[in-house]
Amino acid sequence: MRLRKEFTFDAAHNLIRYKGACERLHGHTYRLAVEIEGTVNDDDMIIDFCEVSSVVRERVLSKLDHAYLNDLLEQPTAENIALWVWKLIDEPLKRGNCELCAVIVWETATSSVTIERRDVHARCAE
Repeated sequence: MRLRKEFTFDAAHNLIRYKGACERLHGHTYRLAVEIEGTVNDDDMIIDFCEVSSVVRERVLSKLDHAYLNDLLEQPTAENIALWVWKLIDEPLKRGNCELCAVIVWETATSSVTIERRDVHARCAE
């Protein structure tokens, strides 16, 4: 089974290695989803939604919401934000019965990026 929890945050950024409108300072209301894959535990849950919310709020949203993302990431593309989020929450969400399997970041209502475990391993091997 896969469990999904979604969040939103507002932030500003500019893309320094991009030519076009997005190289200028601008903001988005981002949407973030984390997906956890596993089997149900003794409580008949993969993981408690409240636990997921707590980890994401403490480790991610507290840093990203109403922030200038370039203070955290040199090139804050949706791809780099997704990888950054993954690194912050992968271990804290790991249980014997489940683990993080995807992080999805929407920069707009119609534009998103998904990073999965295989992508993280490939990126870290570079």
